[in-house]
Amino acid sequence: MTPRPARGAPILALDEGTTGARAIVFGADGSVLASAQREFTQHFPEPGRVEHDALEIWEAQAAVAEQALREAGLTARQLGGVGIANQRETTVVWERATGRPIHRAIVWQDRRTAPACEALRALGHEPLFRERTGLLLDPYFSGTKLAWILHRVPGARERAAAGELCFGTIDSWLLWQLTGGAVHATDPSNASRTLLFGVRTLDWDDELLALLDVPRALLPEVRPSSGDFGRIVAPHALAGAHVLGIAGDQQAALFGQRCTAPGLTKNTYGTGCFLLRCTGAEPAASEHRLLTTVAWTIAGRTTWALEGSVFTGGAVVQWLRDGLGIIRTSGEVEALAASVPDSGGVVLVPAFTGLGAPQWDPDARGALLGLTRGTSAGHVARAALEGIAHQVADLVAAMDADAGAPLTELRVDGGAAANDLLLQLQADLLGVPVVRPAVTETTALGAAWLAGLAAGTWEQAALDAPRPGDRRFLPRMPRAERAAQRERWRRAVARAGHWSRGEAPPE
Repeated sequence: MTPRPARGAPILALDEGTTGARAIVFGADGSVLASAQREFTQHFPEPGRVEHDALEIWEAQAAVAEQALREAGLTARQLGGVGIANQRETTVVWERATGRPIHRAIVWQDRRTAPACEALRALGHEPLFRERTGLLLDPYFSGTKLAWILHRVPGARERAAAGELCFGTIDSWLLWQLTGGAVHATDPSNASRTLLFGVRTLDWDDELLALLDVPRALLPEVRPSSGDFGRIVAPHALAGAHVLGIAGDQQAALFGQRCTAPGLTKNTYGTGCFLLRCTGAEPAASEHRLLTTVAWTIAGRTTWALEGSVFTGGAVVQWLRDGLGIIRTSGEVEALAASVPDSGGVVLVPAFTGLGAPQWDPDARGALLGLTRGTSAGHVARAALEGIAHQVADLVAAMDADAGAPLTELRVDGGAAANDLLLQLQADLLGVPVVRPAVTETTALGAAWLAGLAAGTWEQAALDAPRPGDRRFLPRMPRAERAAQRERWRRAVARAGHWSRGEAPPE
């Protein structure tokens, strides 16, 4: 039997995202020792459909894991363990005997099951799904994707009932491959995103399984987020190490930001924005169309969170670059937006694919309002950054209302969090400090910490200690100006709302 590494050994984090696979080796002090990244193919077979080749994901993740370990100058024997963070809701079904998928993975962005969700809603089932899972009945989540595969692939449902097939989100798929098919498991943070898992019972829900006609036999075992998921046998460079932590990417980022006490909140600025607030040892129901989700389970104790999602965050900067051509690279937006003292009354509502929480308006469309002859590219760029910050402020307001307590600071990460002006605008519109960590790889770091807790690399107290090197953005905007800007934003959102339906804005 391979001896376990000494306390304080490095941890390898596998950060499997929507467009690429990453691997990062963290030292015992949380520093990055080595990293590697590889993109994989995005498949768009029809409008509204997004798929991945699960085997390509596995090959990419295995390759970058080996590369990162090699560049760190380590062997598997020297690792404390491996943690996994993954794109959530993406759905894979594979053969138990061969490990081969029976269909391409259906990605979280895919909207093909919208009619199925509407049919369930018309039958009056949405309140049941909402109560049991904490989620909205939406194709975003895994359950209807899984039902679609079982219905469309000949013989799949019968094979699933006979125990011949496995279902999993990407964490389960990677774990199966890493352990050579020995372990079919997930953690509560990923299970809680499927529409099949009781957010309070912490078990698969038989009534919801029956509504979607999903056999229980193909579901993974649900294990704590921090603990031994099994011994790795492939790829060869990792053989003998153990997977000791798993969490969905946004929950991993929440943990990586050390938001482990009720009220602590993080926002990830990526293509979209994902705001999560730790609610502690009890799930909190939302009255403002936010999601109740499991954050993690550690040492027999489960922590929950409220979540809200913005569909278009950093993607609006890509639109300025690729659609309007007013910047050549995304990094230029900050300087252009800073070239003017304010947006000159211009408001950009980036509802290109509808509005997420708390509006959940799929028929909203982007709107650029308040244009005059004096409007410049700088005003539009600044309005774009303000549009990101206003959407996050909407989520914070909804969370504050649900929690009955105001936010005291916002911890941030993600690619767009490198934009100082965006974070200053965010602090101004929220009226609270915005804190950017020195180590911005918080998703991978959260997965590493979950594994490191199980390995003994870290103690919980060390994770809760002050973080040196964080940068704080303090609000500077007068209260009256903040209120005026928020009211102008609300009027703009009302005009963008329900646009594709042709409805008039509310009076």
